[in-house]
Amino acid sequence: MEPRFNMFDSPTAAKIAKRFFNVSIVLDESTLPKTLRELVELRVSQLNGCGFCVDIHTKEAAAAGESALRLNLVAAWRHTTVFTDRERAALALAEEGTRLGDHGVSDETWAAVRKHFDDDEVGALVCLIALINAATRMNVIVHNPGGSYEPGMFAGLEN
Repeated sequence: MEPRFNMFDSPTAAKIAKRFFNVSIVLDESTLPKTLRELVELRVSQLNGCGFCVDIHTKEAAAAGESALRLNLVAAWRHTTVFTDRERAALALAEEGTRLGDHGVSDETWAAVRKHFDDDEVGALVCLIALINAATRMNVIVHNPGGSYEPGMFAGLEN
């Protein structure tokens, strides 16, 4: 698969991509653990069919210490025993926040999120889900393929 378009060839898209990366730095500074953020981003990437983002978040999660077992089970997290109630709440919010057209975010999911996350973490989680949904959609539109990502390779995008 060849990309349809290189977003960095567009001055406007390149500026937006850099700002996306800079927003992710703010999320790195949040109290949400890196592995939890990566699991959420991986699940949204799977739902949106973004091979590029699945590649990124699988490898970043592994580099952050996530186990192969848990990475392999993210797609079927509801039918496993390897995720905590806190992680399940975040994954449910990620799924419902990605599939807003189905029924929005349920009161049950929202209650679970509020039970397991403080206000700052909820804010970070909502922003994370919105950001990865936008990123996956851009990558799917332009057919960015997965497979060649190396952890940390976007580190030079700051500013």
